[in-house]
Amino acid sequence: MAGRYPDLAGQGVLVTGGGSGIGAALVRAFAAEGARVAFLDIAEAESRTLVSELEGKVEHLPHYRRVDLRDIATLRAAVEEAAGLLGGIRVLVNNAARDDRHDLETVQPDYWDENQAVNLRHHFFAAQAVVPHMREGGGGAIVNFSSIAYLLNMGELPGYAAAKAGIIGLTKSLAGRLGPDNIRVNAILPGMVLTERQKRLWIDEAAMAGGIARQCLKRSLVAEDMAGPCLFLASEASAAITAQTLIVDGGML
Repeated sequence: MAGRYPDLAGQGVLVTGGGSGIGAALVRAFAAEGARVAFLDIAEAESRTLVSELEGKVEHLPHYRRVDLRDIATLRAAVEEAAGLLGGIRVLVNNAARDDRHDLETVQPDYWDENQAVNLRHHFFAAQAVVPHMREGGGGAIVNFSSIAYLLNMGELPGYAAAKAGIIGLTKSLAGRLGPDNIRVNAILPGMVLTERQKRLWIDEAAMAGGIARQCLKRSLVAEDMAGPCLFLASEASAAITAQTLIVDGGML
């Protein structure tokens, strides 16, 4: 992918949840474009392994900071630190999420609030913290990761589905507010992406086969399939695109 979006070279990019899965694929992709990347993640071992893996392979080695995104004060501090390290922030990718299954009858208010804090709230506060740096730099792009889960009537994750639907509303509202500042805001909705976490916890061979049967493309989707769409929405190739949602699901919907 390197060199496909030359305008990303040297630009400051901040990725949340960048230590594994889709997030790690995004960190690799932006780094390969020559971007200056910082990423936040609570999973320290996986994140440090990713940085070690990229050492000597990219022009700018990504910066990692351990952050629990439920802690907004720490998130804000991490954004300021990243802006200093990167020389500004041109791109924010709100990727972090956790698709834990939960039963309708057993969900309590504290669990609901926790679920929204993990899957929705930090999208807003990361954007709020990044926007001054984008304004100072003359503009930028925010890419929010939602999911097709809320479109599939999946009964086993109502809190997660509500959060992912909320990301679409947040995306459109932020796009309306930030357009005059030359800041574009779009969302990506991944389909059934076979990350290690998904394979370990939720997707067995039967579920995989069933998902592929519903797709137009008869293959499994992997984390790297999300990188190209994200680079596009972050780059000047999509300079006139904002307030939009891009479904990347192999044609399941």
